[in-house]
Amino acid sequence: MTRKERFAQFIQHFATHQPEAETELYYENPFQLLVAVILSAQCTDKRVNATTPVLFKAFPTPQALANADVTEVFEYIRSISYPNNKAKHLVGMATLLLNEYNSEVPNKVEDLVKLPGVGRKTANVVVSVIFDKPAMAVDTHVFRVAARLGLTVRAQNPNQAEKQLVKFIPEQYIARAHHWLILHGRYVCVARNPKCNECAITSFCKMYQANAKKGLLI
Repeated sequence: MTRKERFAQFIQHFATHQPEAETELYYENPFQLLVAVILSAQCTDKRVNATTPVLFKAFPTPQALANADVTEVFEYIRSISYPNNKAKHLVGMATLLLNEYNSEVPNKVEDLVKLPGVGRKTANVVVSVIFDKPAMAVDTHVFRVAARLGLTVRAQNPNQAEKQLVKFIPEQYIARAHHWLILHGRYVCVARNPKCNECAITSFCKMYQANAKKGLLI
């Protein structure tokens, strides 16, 4: 099976069975999503969702967060991974939003990555979810699943994986494909002991087919 055929079957399957895939992070506006995605780095969405309601109530706007003390913010997010750094990033991000962007979340990746705590992955999530732009955010799930399926080949880092994925996925599916890969990696194609016996897409999974040839499947 060629890579082009794998992409075609990947899109056909998920467009049919999971057409409305969305982020599992809770948010009500662009600012809240930006905060949630910053917090989600190396942390589960479940933990972030358990933390943000109180945080959003305490700091509902960029101005409120920008005016907060870092130690105060830390107390709200102490159960999140790397709370010290993330507290600093949140206050710095809100300050820049307030001073440079009139408290509005930018709609361009090149502007978003200027904000503290915002890397390319976070920026891609925001522009795809909020502004419906064809951006492919590559986190650990996307990186792993895309390689296992054979959608990416010898990608050494997220940027290389992103370039390969957007090259082969039609523009109208890119934002959703990000969620397809994340959710599949989160619940089926997990890092350790992937649930191949529960997987509905083994027919075009490169790793599954390779393991089957080697007799490694039970």
